[in-house]
Amino acid sequence: METLQYKLITNKTQYAAYCNKLEALVCSGAKDRNTKDEIALLTLLIDTWDAAHLAATDLDPVELLHSFMKEHGLKAKDLVEILDISKGYVSDILHYKKGLSKEVIRKLAEYFKVSQEAFNRPYPLVGLN
Repeated sequence: METLQYKLITNKTQYAAYCNKLEALVCSGAKDRNTKDEIALLTLLIDTWDAAHLAATDLDPVELLHSFMKEHGLKAKDLVEILDISKGYVSDILHYKKGLSKEVIRKLAEYFKVSQEAFNRPYPLVGLN
């Protein structure tokens, strides 16, 4: 009997390994059917993990961003480079003064290897009086 190459994700180590494998496959540029199927399977497994673990949290997108920053040892200045936006915009995001643009959501999801839905949820902004 053949051993399965991929299984449902059960922990963060396995999740990170699958994310790295997916990134490598996507960056390889291979277009054969087996590679496309492997990419689709890994995407499904990762999205399933994200849905179960990110949806279970009550963190709004900014709180989630703060937790990812802490987990990865990032500062606001690092986000300026990662997102290619001004430090003022990063500050406004982190202090609930401005929402996340579609491009920022895409870049955050790609960088932290989560689904865009994790950052694409409504949350209250601080009124600018």
